Amino acid sequence: MRTLCGRRCGNTRTSKATSCSRDCDQRARSRSGDEISPASSVPALTSIIIVAADSGATLEACVARVLASSARIELIVADNASTDGAIERLQQRFAADDRLRILRNEKNLGFGPACNLAASQARGDAVLFLNPDCFIEADSIARLRDVSAQQNDVGLIGVCICEPDGRPARAIRRRDPLLRRALMSFSGLSRWENRWPALQGVEMPPLAAAKNASVENVEAVSGALMFVSREVFEKIGGFDPGYFLHCEDIDLCRRVRDAGYRVLFASDLRVIHRQGSSSRHRPVFVARHKHHGMWRWFRKFDPAARNPLLRAIVWLGIWAHFVIVWPRLIFSMRRQRRAA
Repeated sequence: MRTLCGRRCGNTRTSKATSCSRDCDQRARSRSGDEISPASSVPALTSIIIVAADSGATLEACVARVLASSARIELIVADNASTDGAIERLQQRFAADDRLRILRNEKNLGFGPACNLAASQARGDAVLFLNPDCFIEADSIARLRDVSAQQNDVGLIGVCICEPDGRPARAIRRRDPLLRRALMSFSGLSRWENRWPALQGVEMPPLAAAKNASVENVEAVSGALMFVSREVFEKIGGFDPGYFLHCEDIDLCRRVRDAGYRVLFASDLRVIHRQGSSSRHRPVFVARHKHHGMWRWFRKFDPAARNPLLRAIVWLGIWAHFVIVWPRLIFSMRRQRRAA
């Protein structure tokens, strides 16, 4: 295990990418054996990236599951200035495992920017972005690679994210959150989409009703686990750094599709997600950035944003919703603290 700067060479920790020479990178690759000839039979390398921010004990459990993978992997944990001791515990427990690298940032960069920084140092031909409270199986990565190899024009793959009791979580396969869809869903018109073709595509069909359920074309998947081709990720420019937290996943999926690639949902590949290991400690902070992400996505992709009146109404609606929910979030957080 290595604790890194912003480069692969093993320099001491800093929040900025230290200026290291290209020769240093090449020597590091040569020593680690990552540069292999095209004829080599060595399995392809998958880079797994976990962004941590006071993620608690779930981070250690998540890392242990990743390192138990049967696939050839490297794991980069991008730490956004955690103070809960989780990173120190990783350093102690996995010190002998050179597949693990820890990238420590002096401040919280946000999810997307931290992913981009880690991806810039990744060596695999595919990248798996994984939440620190998401637990994969030993064969999950191999199965994701199988799905990718068996399909054409694949850019990104998501899986069935499940609650600890095994039930599929909400919003694991999604449509773009367009204003017209939100209005039809809120008004109840979406219930008539099977009878009125103009309304089709508003709601996602149930998992059991999806055609070819094992692999399904979707518009977006959950950001808790996203498997993406390194080539595609670099082609579209990675995550949009304008999102701090939330909605960067549906933004990424949209740009993958706009680039001509498919976003797939593999329903027979399931992982457990203990949602909110980091966010439950700062619910208002998370909610604020979630609403900001909704507004940014709307401005970037929704045709309705071209109408100044609709644009103003949506802005008011998003932030009015935030004002309504934040007292409840604070009350819930205080109640949890008292119970603890």
